[in-house]
Amino acid sequence: MTTANLRLIRDVAHVRNVSKAARMNDLSQSAASQQIQEVERSLGVELFDRSTRPLAVTDAGKLYVEYCRDVLRRHDELEASLDQLKKQANGTARVAAIYSVGLSEMSQIEDRFRDRFPEAELHVSYLRPERVWQAVEEDQADLGLMSYAESSREIVALAWRDEEMVVAVAPDHRLAKRKSVPASALEGEAFIGFDDDLPIEGQIERYLRERRVTVEKSLHFDNLQMIKEAVAHGAGVSIMPRRVMREELAQGRMVALRLQPAELYRPVRIIHRRRKVFNPVTGGLLALLREKEPPPRREANSDILALSAT
Repeated sequence: MTTANLRLIRDVAHVRNVSKAARMNDLSQSAASQQIQEVERSLGVELFDRSTRPLAVTDAGKLYVEYCRDVLRRHDELEASLDQLKKQANGTARVAAIYSVGLSEMSQIEDRFRDRFPEAELHVSYLRPERVWQAVEEDQADLGLMSYAESSREIVALAWRDEEMVVAVAPDHRLAKRKSVPASALEGEAFIGFDDDLPIEGQIERYLRERRVTVEKSLHFDNLQMIKEAVAHGAGVSIMPRRVMREELAQGRMVALRLQPAELYRPVRIIHRRRKVFNPVTGGLLALLREKEPPPRREANSDILALSAT
């Protein structure tokens, strides 16, 4: 049941008239009647005796109306407490992020953070993956955003998102007209990979090896920006998270082909120290990060620092 349903039924019981309660809730009478009937069907009881004028509340209705009042009271108290917390919340949240989270994406997070905590500060540092872990471990950052992180005795790794990995090719590549390809389509291709010590490279090599696909590794880098530039200039193909290709795809500089079957994902996690006591600002930021993600914004200038692969 939504709070809107609860308010409607509470108001119908109070004024004992569906039309009046509908106007109080900015609804048409038919819409209000439909909502009430849906609630009654879900509960399996009638809440109002429609044979009387004004409406009478049934015994089951009285129980439910009391429930509505209690829930709405608790809801209003919660909103008031949250509003007070937002007004009072100040301080700083410190985040260490891998470069490939990107300036564009972090700017959206910062905008949402400022809306929620206008008096607080958010400090973001872009680091290589091992430095993100170290910053959190040494309490130089409250939260870390990095890929391939696993919980340890000192660090908790929370699920954030799994980014689909795709085949990246130049627009004039022989595969560029296709929407998806099997791994076997990469057999013998000049391949631009990541440095061997990066987890993402191990994942890609294992994926190809399990499918008995051999590629010719022509170049390798320790960051995504260099790999994207090499692919865009036709030096070879690569496999990378589709998410980090947004700008190049919009500009038509690269093409993303889905792997079939789509079984390759880059896990990106939120990390923090175990038993870490968050201030209200950092706790609010963590909750914000774990909310359902809004649609991406289109921006003229984006991710000039989307560098690190992992």
